[in-house]
Amino acid sequence: MSQNQENGHEGPIQTPQQLIAAVVAAFVVPVAIIALLVNYVSSGHKGSAGSDALTAQATSERIMPVGTVEIKLASANTGPRSGEEVFKAQCASCHGSGALGSPKFGDAGAWGPRVGKGYDTLLGHALKGFNAMPPQGGGDFSDYEVGRALVYMVNGSGGKMAEPAAPAGAASAPAAP
Repeated sequence: MSQNQENGHEGPIQTPQQLIAAVVAAFVVPVAIIALLVNYVSSGHKGSAGSDALTAQATSERIMPVGTVEIKLASANTGPRSGEEVFKAQCASCHGSGALGSPKFGDAGAWGPRVGKGYDTLLGHALKGFNAMPPQGGGDFSDYEVGRALVYMVNGSGGKMAEPAAPAGAASAPAAP
């Protein structure tokens, strides 16, 4: 009797031919499965998300600019902006709420002492800046437009200032009501 039979252990491989068959099967079966999977993945066109990623249209969409910049130049025939337009565009951010100690639009008490200094002084402050206010309130307007905004704010706060004269060559825009 052999030693395996004496101990009660018996394996599934009894002969050398069975051993050779087991070794070949352990090598051939996984290689065959891998070959079949590769064939399945690479064969034929399978429509799926992203499968058209290399088309000319898809490439042009990917490299298309995200946004564009358009520069619109003011037309020469539009004329200067009214005082109300300049006020709404730039001045209202501080003078609408009284931010940083600025005189609030419509507050005659706050504007009274300032109006007493005269139009030229107030215009100088508006153009060059005063206290916390930057020049032109941070905007980009002509001196004439800033003057019109100043008159609009003063007159809207109970003052009586005359509209500044238009500079030579400037088209006259309708006066603010």
